[in-house]
Amino acid sequence: MVDHGHDLASVRDATDRLLTAAAKLDNASVAEPSRLPGWTRGHVLAHLARNADALVNVLEGRPMYQSGEARDADIERDAPRPLDVQLADLRDSAARFQETGAAPADWSRTVELRNGVTDSASRVPFRRWVEVELHHVDLGIGYELEDLPAEFSEREIAFLAARFSGHPDVPPTRLTDGTRAWRTGREATQPEVTVSGSAPELLGWLAGRRDGSGLTVQGGPLPALPPL
Repeated sequence: MVDHGHDLASVRDATDRLLTAAAKLDNASVAEPSRLPGWTRGHVLAHLARNADALVNVLEGRPMYQSGEARDADIERDAPRPLDVQLADLRDSAARFQETGAAPADWSRTVELRNGVTDSASRVPFRRWVEVELHHVDLGIGYELEDLPAEFSEREIAFLAARFSGHPDVPPTRLTDGTRAWRTGREATQPEVTVSGSAPELLGWLAGRRDGSGLTVQGGPLPALPPL
């Protein structure tokens, strides 16, 4: 069972870490490129704020975004803002998400996210936790995949492995960090490929943050993963 209350607390802690780290930036560094192609650090911060509001919409039964175009336009609009405005917006939107998460609700209900994707309401806090942790890394300000909480890394590896499970373009693959193992790719009795490495390296590859050069592959080449 997913403990949404635990995940809401984890989101709050991750947001506090991000806000503390981002507060050490200045306006010039916010305008510099992030690790995401085509996005400045301001784009990342703006996206995080708007994503918090979007997930409030999801929990309250409204469309996550008015449209994909509106989502992109909001990020472009907010990206150039000075650091103090970015931080205040991120802090306020995070508080709105926590307030919504604390309200009495049926957490077993099904909610709709983007592009027709549905999930249990109880998993929405974890989805927000993913956004905060990975985009903190994307800022490129000293927080790396190796700094992620171990629980988060394990759960996100499992989530992404499940996301690619059954995908026709991904060969049957076994993932292992030496103590734990996951399966992904096309259905098969036995995996064709085994990919081994540390949890940060596995997560980085699955999440499109690393090229997989830090992994060991047996049984064939490193599988090419579809975009998230």
